[in-house]
Amino acid sequence: MNGGFKIGELARRAGVTAKAIRFYERKRILPLAKRAANRYRLYDDDAVGMLYFVKQATGLGLTLAEIKEIIAIRHGGRPPCAHVHRLLRDKPLELDRKLEDLLELRRRIRQSLTAWERRLAAASAVCPTSRRPGSWA
Repeated sequence: MNGGFKIGELARRAGVTAKAIRFYERKRILPLAKRAANRYRLYDDDAVGMLYFVKQATGLGLTLAEIKEIIAIRHGGRPPCAHVHRLLRDKPLELDRKLEDLLELRRRIRQSLTAWERRLAAASAVCPTSRRPGSWA
């Protein structure tokens, strides 16, 4: 194509939105596009491959910071395989910690709801008129 394709075509080819492409450019995940005389962004096939990679990596739970590291290693001329392997090996441990945190949060929410329901029952279930001064709920 005549110097590349516009952002809408890249979005269609890569299966992302134009907004996502602009976001990745701002975050320096995707290199800034060349500009046509009319200031439209112009992309080549490398951009499609890069966006496929970003979609795959985010689908595996990698953060944008981790993705930037992988891209930097690759652009530095080294294969990022060992780094990617380490990231993916550590990801399940990170997810286990997050899961434990979420389960604890769920337990605390349920505990708060139970206490609240007991207070409402004790106050004859009349929430608006049973508030204490200084109470917000």
